[in-house]
Amino acid sequence: MIINKVTDIKFKKYGQVLKNYDCLELIEKMKATPLPSDVVYEPSIKELENIEIAEELRIREFGELPIQIGYCNGNNYLLNAVEYHRSSEINVAVTDLILLVGSQQDIHEDYSYDTSKIEAFLIPSGCIIEVYATTLHYAPCNANENGFKCVVVLPRDTNLALESKINKSGEDALLFARNKWLIGHSDTDLGTKGAFIGLKGQNISVK
Repeated sequence: MIINKVTDIKFKKYGQVLKNYDCLELIEKMKATPLPSDVVYEPSIKELENIEIAEELRIREFGELPIQIGYCNGNNYLLNAVEYHRSSEINVAVTDLILLVGSQQDIHEDYSYDTSKIEAFLIPSGCIIEVYATTLHYAPCNANENGFKCVVVLPRDTNLALESKINKSGEDALLFARNKWLIGHSDTDLGTKGAFIGLKGQNISVK
């Protein structure tokens, strides 16, 4: 698979590299977070939310809405699923990592999605990006054998468990958690967890 640079013009439809942020303290705090052999996601970590950049991101990137700052760490080489939110997501690459992304506009009327449309981008360590609300994405992938660490910033309560019983029809069938619409691949166990299985084609690998 071709791995594009995040600075390539191809990335502009998916997001943007953010400027004028000092991520050093955030990256330093992330050194204490685990790096498992699989993937771990923690939506809200107080130690990350209490540093100076958190307030700056809340004001400048989310227009003063409440936010959460967590992380996605581990080892992964597969697409497995795509998700989208009704809001942008901010990512800080603590290590080099690869993002697999697509466009919500390419989802078919039956809510299936052709994985051949996925593109890969290398996000270098220290880079902070905005991933647009219409960008399909999921857990990052390894850029090397040492695993990845990624800060994830989203509106408060995103990705937490749903409180309501959802009628699984139309787009509502994709609603998997709060502010999280997800399409899984049949190669995974996501279907047993209640996810909509609609990825068609290869479960993309960066290996």
